[in-house]
Amino acid sequence: MTRTCIKLLCTLLPLAWTSTAAAQPLVEEDLAMAYGDKATVSIATGTQQALRRAPAVATVITAADIAAMGAVNLDEVMETVPGVHVARKGTANTALYVMRGVFDANNPQILMLQNGIPMTLMFLGNKGDVWSGLPLDNVARIEIIRGPGSALYGADAYAGVINIITRTAADTHGTDIGVRAGSFGTWDTWVQHGGKLGPMDIAAYLRVGDTDGPKETIAADAQTLRDRTSGRPPASLAPGPMNLGRDAVDASLDLGYDKWRFRGGYKLRDKVGLGAGIGSALDPTSWAKSERVTADLSWLDPHIARDWGLGFTASYLHYADTVPTNLLLAPPGAKLGATVFPDGQIGGPNKWERQVRLSAYAIYSGFADHSLRFGAGHDDLNMYKTATYKNYLINQTTGAVTLTGPVADYSVIQPFMLPQRRKVSYAYIQDEWHFSRDWTLTAGVRHDAYSDVGGTTNPRLALVWDASHDITAKLLAGQAFRAPSFNELYGINNPVNKGNPALKPETNSTLEAAFSWQARKDMQVNVNYFRYTMKNAIRAVANTPGSMLTTYANSGEQQGRGFELETVWDVSRSLRVTANYSHQRSTDSATNTDAGYAPRNHLYARGDWRFTGGWQLSPQVNWVADRKRAFGDARADVPNYTSVDLTLRSERNKGHWDFAASIRNLFNATILEPSLAPGTAIPNDLPQAGRSFYLQATYSL
Repeated sequence: MTRTCIKLLCTLLPLAWTSTAAAQPLVEEDLAMAYGDKATVSIATGTQQALRRAPAVATVITAADIAAMGAVNLDEVMETVPGVHVARKGTANTALYVMRGVFDANNPQILMLQNGIPMTLMFLGNKGDVWSGLPLDNVARIEIIRGPGSALYGADAYAGVINIITRTAADTHGTDIGVRAGSFGTWDTWVQHGGKLGPMDIAAYLRVGDTDGPKETIAADAQTLRDRTSGRPPASLAPGPMNLGRDAVDASLDLGYDKWRFRGGYKLRDKVGLGAGIGSALDPTSWAKSERVTADLSWLDPHIARDWGLGFTASYLHYADTVPTNLLLAPPGAKLGATVFPDGQIGGPNKWERQVRLSAYAIYSGFADHSLRFGAGHDDLNMYKTATYKNYLINQTTGAVTLTGPVADYSVIQPFMLPQRRKVSYAYIQDEWHFSRDWTLTAGVRHDAYSDVGGTTNPRLALVWDASHDITAKLLAGQAFRAPSFNELYGINNPVNKGNPALKPETNSTLEAAFSWQARKDMQVNVNYFRYTMKNAIRAVANTPGSMLTTYANSGEQQGRGFELETVWDVSRSLRVTANYSHQRSTDSATNTDAGYAPRNHLYARGDWRFTGGWQLSPQVNWVADRKRAFGDARADVPNYTSVDLTLRSERNKGHWDFAASIRNLFNATILEPSLAPGTAIPNDLPQAGRSFYLQATYSL
């Protein structure tokens, strides 16, 4: 272990010793109030149940956990989850949630839900490259499945599922006003309200914020390499800082009346810096913008008739991803082939999506020892408008780029993509069979019928055994799929990757064994073993050997295995220690080499010490190790790192004020996330933020 880990242990152990020496018998109600409800989960089957008996490997993060770890963004939470590492993409430094070694530059293998509704965008099949973070002030809890979830959730529930559950009136009492300021010129302010409006429950939230972002240096970029052979003065802007500024607005409204619930949301990301550049060449002036409007209406009656429960949801999402300033693919003065671009190579892809989703389910418990869940739905996923602005043309045979003059509208002449529409109809059935006092078998299957890529059927089985009063064992098997994105199917000039309408969905078959052990009244230990096989993985393949032009194909296969160990120890009323360790090994079957990018070893630990005066101190350590390069990347392995964070916060017992202060990366560790193979575009990887801090105050009216 590194010196930093030793420093943290030296901090935690005296706290543990002191608190244990003064400990009184544990009071479970006190712990539940302090840390929230971590004992139940709904994402595994669609209904609330005990976490240890859920037919999946799942993690629950409560609002109290979020506050204790000092997290202000979803990325910071995901890094604490067993088996998950947050990697980065050069474009806008976009977060990639890498689960169990499954890596993709666009991260489409993770299904992100908000209150059970997919946030997936059709262009890349992910949450969007102009996502630029999700704040947590309005989040009640986060539930994560590691492993396949397509039997219940369909497409993209491939390596895992994340469900963000926002606050309702029951989670917010009165009105809170908050402000936070910190490093990189970052500030956020928000107002939150929960209460009654006549017979209606109402919760509302509004947040605005701004940041300049960390200014970590990119030493060399793609233009650096081109400059070496151009015979012209260097055009590269490297070495130079990444561009990571952004403005943000987040708003939501939650209304509950009887069995009905309406939710509306708005998410604006404006003046979003492009990180290391959209073409892996630094671009300090361009920026992107995204707007996301969501609305959903649901109705639920768990006892509509004897032995029957019924529910349905209708949801709407509108998304616009625009680049008002256009984007520099190469800087002014760049020479690409035989062509010099005095103003730079400029491109401006714009896209607009409209999604309507309808779903319904019924639960029947009339058969002895069985709980049957039936579900069906229909999705209308429409990328209804695209626009292309640029100053170049690309030869689709040779890849040669030609300057055409000032930036112009190429939406007809040479678009990056034409509008596309996908319709999906699906149905599923799931049976939870309690066939013995200590045994439960959950079996489910779902069929999805796509208008563009055909049908796919995905089953799962889960056997859960309460071996004793303190040990639960699970054996899980499931299959998941990922549907090709619109870019992979229909891309025309983006700028050199060509779509393939003949693509089929990727598949992932997984076996898991999980054990939950209540080692003591105050200590929970979980261990999970997994093996998976990915087939028909979609990858860009060179049209001819050595060509820069590529076409997407079902050409990949990957195998992985590993385990995850986690524990929560309530040392006393005043001290809780949370820790997990993950090990995985993923292999590219074609080359029989490490699949790359993801850490083979990952350790996380946090101590939450509640002391006199209603304060809590939470140091945490994150150790990321053994990240190999992908095949064809001759660089040395990605350096290991250990980061330490420290958060101090008050707990509201009396009065109206809450305060928090957090130092991130306390010892200023050098953190690098791997750039894409072969590493010639960004050879020195993607540097992440050094030491930073924030101060926060919240006032309750």
